[in-house]
Amino acid sequence: MAETTLIPASPRKKLSLDRLGRRDGTNIVPGLLLGIAIAGAAYLARLLPGLSALSPLVIAIVIGMAFHNLVGTPPAAKAGVKFCLRRILRFAIVLLGLQLTFAQVRMVGATGFAIIAATLFATFFATRWMGRLMGVEAKLAELIAAGTSICGASAVIATNTVTRAADEDVAYAVACVTVFGSLSMLLAPVLLPLTGFDAHAYGLWTGASIHEVAQVVAAAFQGGQPAGEFGTVAKLSRVMLLGPLVIGLGLAALRQARRDGGAANSASVPLPWFVFGFIAMVLVNSAGLVPDEARPAIVTTTTFLLAVALGAMGLETDVAKLRLKGLRPLALGAAAWLFISAVSFILIAAFFTG
Repeated sequence: MAETTLIPASPRKKLSLDRLGRRDGTNIVPGLLLGIAIAGAAYLARLLPGLSALSPLVIAIVIGMAFHNLVGTPPAAKAGVKFCLRRILRFAIVLLGLQLTFAQVRMVGATGFAIIAATLFATFFATRWMGRLMGVEAKLAELIAAGTSICGASAVIATNTVTRAADEDVAYAVACVTVFGSLSMLLAPVLLPLTGFDAHAYGLWTGASIHEVAQVVAAAFQGGQPAGEFGTVAKLSRVMLLGPLVIGLGLAALRQARRDGGAANSASVPLPWFVFGFIAMVLVNSAGLVPDEARPAIVTTTTFLLAVALGAMGLETDVAKLRLKGLRPLALGAAAWLFISAVSFILIAAFFTG
């Protein structure tokens, strides 16, 4: 019987097999299922008294943080958690574009949209500036600025694809925009009789200043059906500016990296290409290519996928590190909240009231 000679696999062959093992999807399943379970639990939690007003995104990150800090994220789930934070998050942001149309901007009007855009960009840059004055880390200040100026938790996690802050920074920023957005949701209807605003102006104020879409809806409809509808459209017009802002941040980071260290540093800066998908979906929706009967399913799917991503974010957030951030970022969130509320109020009072 002839002797059989065993020839060891070449290093190149072995490497390709290792890569295949990581890419075939099996390693992401535990973490993906855990993220889906957390998102499902967040939706169920909203059925409890007192929690229905909270976004499932906020509840998901809280559940994820509780699981990670009390039980511990299993090592086998790590790959799936990363998948949720990258692939699922970016896909959900692309889908978010299907909720927006350029017709909504026309409904707001040129003056209304100019007020929304001016308030947004003034708040974003003022918050970053105040963050430097208050000694808040630049990345955390940028996340608080994005969440306050655009659309709460969704803007925080979208901006972080460029900012690349620690998970604790993301959790802190989400907490800030949730707390102060909720305060606006409760206070705006109480302040309405004192503002002198009609339904149109009040709806624009809520849409231009309150953080989350759900919070805007809750506050705006307290001023009546016309105020609620106009506030919702104004808020969606504001969300549309998420794409240009994130793209601008990515290009600014790229230019800075090239100045600091040339091609080596610029290669490490992530350009938010997925945001172009977001803009493409806005165009698709604006062209009337999305059937009306599909819209509820699209909204539900998008929100659920964002909840999966934020649940995964919670699974990587250490509460001990969160406490080390102190109260200065919270004070920055309060200052940004007061700034956006005041600036939008002043502009609306100047242009929409006699």
